Amino acid sequence: MGFAEIFVATHDEALKRAAALDRGAEASGPAVRIEGITDFEVEQLGDLAGQAVHAAGADYELALVDVTSDALLGVPEAMVRALAELLTYESEGEGNVLDDVAAAWAAQDDMPFGAAESRQYVQQLSALATDVEKAERAGLYVWSV
Repeated sequence: MGFAEIFVATHDEALKRAAALDRGAEASGPAVRIEGITDFEVEQLGDLAGQAVHAAGADYELALVDVTSDALLGVPEAMVRALAELLTYESEGEGNVLDDVAAAWAAQDDMPFGAAESRQYVQQLSALATDVEKAERAGLYVWSV
C-alpha cells in the first residue's frame, strides 16, 4: 500500500515537490506523510471535518493540479477552512470536534490506524490548513501513490 503526503506550497513549489516524489526522492519542507492511505481517505476526512463544523455539502473533492503529475491534487478551499476550524471550533455540548472527527476517520473502512494515531494526523493537518490561511498564494496539496 502506498502513502499520502500533505503539504503547504505555492503552485510552483507543489509541482517541484511532486516531481521529486514522482522520482522517488525525499522532498524537503514540512509535510504530513501518512502511510497506507490515498487521496480517497483524505477526501473522507474533508467530508467528516465539514460535517463537524456544520459546513456539510461543500465541495471536498480533491482536484488535479497539473497534467505533469496525476499524483498531485489540490485541496479545495472549503476543506482547508473546515480543517483549520477543527482547531478552534466550539460547539455546545458536542465535546471536542477534533477528537470526534479523528475517531470517525479512524473508523472508516480499511483505515490503517486507530483513533489515537488518527488524532495526531488530524491535528497536524489542521495546523497545515491554518498555515495555508496565513500564507499568500499558498495552497494545501496532496500527493499520493
